[in-house]
Amino acid sequence: MNARTGRPGLDRFGFGQAHGDYAVAGVGGALSQVGRRMLTALCLVVLVLLVVKKPPSAVTKGTITLAVLLVAFGITRIWGSLSARFGLRRCYLFTGGLVVTGMFGGARAVPWSEVTTLKMMSSQQLLMSFYRFEVGRRGGAPLAFLAMGMKPALVDQLVGRAAANGIVR
Repeated sequence: MNARTGRPGLDRFGFGQAHGDYAVAGVGGALSQVGRRMLTALCLVVLVLLVVKKPPSAVTKGTITLAVLLVAFGITRIWGSLSARFGLRRCYLFTGGLVVTGMFGGARAVPWSEVTTLKMMSSQQLLMSFYRFEVGRRGGAPLAFLAMGMKPALVDQLVGRAAANGIVR
């Protein structure tokens, strides 16, 4: 176990001091966010209709609807804590570079000396909110990942680390 990052094996990149780790996602994470928000809206519509229409066994139907909603949010919380614990879909920032781990723990590392550009796109909508980063690098394919949420902590930290290493957006 690495004392600086809390993750085994990240020292092998030799990027120096750690500056934090942050949750990232891919297309699947963005789609699950949309699905969860649509499910929430659907459950709220069903609950409102149950109150307004008052069908037979409305309490049972309402309980089932709330249970579905709670299970969806419970799975989200459990997945978030497990992925953080096992280092899945994380972005680790270091003085000398960044490391992005995948769904199965595989790491893609980019030293700041190889980074040419940092492109950032934001989408802030009702059903989906995220920041998309694309790290352009010399001699390699760009590294792209998503930071979910309206203003995730990764945004300021990544832009700050890149600026400290002379990379402009």
